Amino acid sequence: MNPASQPIQPLALSQRLAQIIEENPERLSFTDLAAQLHYRAWGALLLIFSSINVLPLPPGTTFFFAMPVLLVAAQMIIGRQTPWFPARLDRRGVTRQELERLTGKIDWLERRVERIFKPRLSVLTGATAARLIGIACFLLALIIAIPLPLLHHAPATSIALFGLALIYRDGVLVIFAILASLASLVIDALIIESGVLALTYAASWLHLWPGSH
Repeated sequence: MNPASQPIQPLALSQRLAQIIEENPERLSFTDLAAQLHYRAWGALLLIFSSINVLPLPPGTTFFFAMPVLLVAAQMIIGRQTPWFPARLDRRGVTRQELERLTGKIDWLERRVERIFKPRLSVLTGATAARLIGIACFLLALIIAIPLPLLHHAPATSIALFGLALIYRDGVLVIFAILASLASLVIDALIIESGVLALTYAASWLHLWPGSH
């Protein structure tokens, strides 16, 4: 899965997923899915797992949904050639119906961005860059894991952008993802600050804060 060996004009991800759906049984392990995605595996897995975290999630569940991203990012950092998953998670895998839903969503996106995303600035999606992207995604996933409302949306979006950049080998999109990551840190800092101020005000109003009497 060395990005340097990628073809110049890859088949669109949604089309490759459609082929995988036709060629495989009702359920596919994550290991088998990654193997059939070839060099797209790292970017596709980042995109799939981060997309879940972009959605509104019940309070306290963000840690659970951040774990797959942490797992994938950690393996990118150490330079693994193929993704590895714990046996229980791997057996769970993904069903044909889940892949079909994902393909529908990605196809909608690809039709709108296929003329924008393209192979360029290859040094930013090469093997060394992939490790650095893994570090960035790991740190962003740590933020997602914090069980506080609203914190997961911005970093998950940034990880999805990194995933798209690896899929399309688009170095310009990597730069945009970096800027989005910095913006997500600012956004989450403001959310935390606002939350602290709100709690401080509430505690003061309820005469719970020391010195408020």
